[in-house]
Amino acid sequence: MSNRRKFIAQLSWGSAAFLFKNASAQVVMVNETDPLPSSMGYKENSNKVDSTKYPKHAISQQCGNCTLYQGKTENITGGCALFSGKQVTSVGWCNAWSKKL
Repeated sequence: MSNRRKFIAQLSWGSAAFLFKNASAQVVMVNETDPLPSSMGYKENSNKVDSTKYPKHAISQQCGNCTLYQGKTENITGGCALFSGKQVTSVGWCNAWSKKL
């Protein structure tokens, strides 16, 4: 292989690796204390929801089985239609929970 072809191949692989690394590093988790999640009663763990404040909450209700959850059921985290560009935990909960059909 000529030096020019070798250089172009290495440049392509290097660029692909750089883009993959940056894409995977940009996962941003929802913070419970941010204004929107806090107003929705979001908790990273459904077991920690205040049942007095949110009486409709049940332990079986988790982000992973909500219609708004955009990840696969078996994933630990996934996107949520409410929190654009951010990930929630699959065992989390918020007041907008709606059973996935």
